[in-house]
Amino acid sequence: MSSPRRLKIQEPIQTSTLWSTTVSIAAGRTEGTAGSTRAEVRELRDNPRASVLIIGGGINGVGTFRDLALQGVDVALVERGDYCQGASGASSHMIHGGIRYLENGEFRLVHESVVERNALMKIAPHYVKPLKTTIPIFTTFSGILSAPLRFLTHKQGKQVERGAVLIKAGLTMYDFFSRDGGNVPRHSFVGRRKALETMPDLPKNVRYAATYFDASVHNPERLTLDVLRDGQIANPSARAVNYVSAIGNDDDGVRLRDELTGETFSFQADVVVNASGAWTDITNTALGSESRFMGGTKGSHIVLDHPELLQACNGTEIFFEHTDGRIVLIYPMGDRVLVGTTDIDVDVTEQAVCTDEEIEYFFELIGHVFPDIEVTTKDIVYSFSGVRPLPRHDETQPGFVSRDYRIEKREEKLGGRDVTTLSLVGGKWTTFRALSEHLADDTLAALGSSRKTSTAGLAIGGGQGFPTDEAAERAWIRAAVRPGFDEDRVRVLLTRYGTRASDVIEYLTDGPDTVFNTTRELSTRELAYMVEHEQIGHLIDVLIRRTSLAFRGLVTEELLAELSETLAPLLGWDAEQAAAEIELAEKVLAEAHRVQVKSLTA
Repeated sequence: MSSPRRLKIQEPIQTSTLWSTTVSIAAGRTEGTAGSTRAEVRELRDNPRASVLIIGGGINGVGTFRDLALQGVDVALVERGDYCQGASGASSHMIHGGIRYLENGEFRLVHESVVERNALMKIAPHYVKPLKTTIPIFTTFSGILSAPLRFLTHKQGKQVERGAVLIKAGLTMYDFFSRDGGNVPRHSFVGRRKALETMPDLPKNVRYAATYFDASVHNPERLTLDVLRDGQIANPSARAVNYVSAIGNDDDGVRLRDELTGETFSFQADVVVNASGAWTDITNTALGSESRFMGGTKGSHIVLDHPELLQACNGTEIFFEHTDGRIVLIYPMGDRVLVGTTDIDVDVTEQAVCTDEEIEYFFELIGHVFPDIEVTTKDIVYSFSGVRPLPRHDETQPGFVSRDYRIEKREEKLGGRDVTTLSLVGGKWTTFRALSEHLADDTLAALGSSRKTSTAGLAIGGGQGFPTDEAAERAWIRAAVRPGFDEDRVRVLLTRYGTRASDVIEYLTDGPDTVFNTTRELSTRELAYMVEHEQIGHLIDVLIRRTSLAFRGLVTEELLAELSETLAPLLGWDAEQAAAEIELAEKVLAEAHRVQVKSLTA
């Protein structure tokens, strides 16, 4: 392909260990490469035109892709890494109404959040579940005088712990927003004796415990993939591809680069939607239009394999204010315990990782709630850190920065053509459907089109017909069992795919299949299904975003070897490349997640 006459390229700043390592691997592959072998890339390259180009494959970009596809719009999406690799994959796994936003006076956001939370439990029940949440309280009247000051100034000032009266008032107001016509229980308040009866590992000086309900998403990465699949099925002309970045503009439009091969090509669109999260300003600069919209903060988490702490939680999330004023959480996820989160101003050009200081902070807060439970670094099986896509906030303290969103519209010249660009600033997991609807409506308006259908109440992928209780789940599993599939295997597939597991099972029974030696949660043919339907670019994609094996600390050297051996013929890897994929996986796990892969025989 000849070079464009007016090529304007700004290299994307390398802010991800995986992404930057991918570039170095790709550089070794491009010699003699005529073009990408990926069908998704070929479709973009050979038909380099769409009404809408979305840049960013997190939940908000993917949600907007689905919405526009449902309207019949010719839409394309590119993501420079893997889907849900950025902030969307580094969340606290909560789908919450945002009780703390009441203190910021963000009543619109709280209302939208609880409406969307309640809706997601209905349209995505395979991933979004009710979450019982408990707040341990140590004082009665503390914080009453300082709360108005925080509300008015959005500054912490001298830290004063919130007492029972203030928390009771907040939860009463939250009930008003949150109850979904009575489907969500009211909050409850108990004194010290009952609190310790329910959770005996709480400190003896606890005075009250308040309990309310929110929701959690146990596998945000797979929910993102499910939303993406909905869009692809709804509109076969809708195209999405991962590991493709927007690097500049030229006479023919936006310049794209396949990060797996190094190949570059141009792409035209009438509307460009910038949904690249904390990197929105960097993307705009690469496209030739600088902006100063963003000011993200880092949030880190650790995952613990700690049966005593798991038991102490008693099936409920512990949500409380630490002595420094940060809101923190401890809650069980399966047989692991998730602890988070920090809220630290950060430079988005640097790799976000969970630091030693943050881990010490997490241990301190665990000791604050469960003083008799000892936790050490040996209990950590995984850690992760992401940059929230918050607006620029100058002197406002991170905890008071709005979690609401806005859309910045500009009329640009890209490739010598008039193009509307829409930059998403902010956004959170809970409100992704409503946000996507808003962003899609603005896109439709720019195209001179109108909405044909709403996503409100529309089931997401494997959430359609998902069993609503344990008895129904057991019945679904028994009905889905096939020769060679026991109930445990079907249960894993139902958890991973929702009711789309029936399609996966049909695919698995359509050819030879072998369950791995290193984990009974995966098989050779399921990997083939993932390659065919879920755009796997790297081995690490399987461990972090197609399964929860890394999150639960189940990655071993033997598993990496087995995965690499199976993926190699499916993705056209030679022996050298297969070995490089193992090295890449080990590097990402070590540098971004503090995981040292060990051998089963060690």
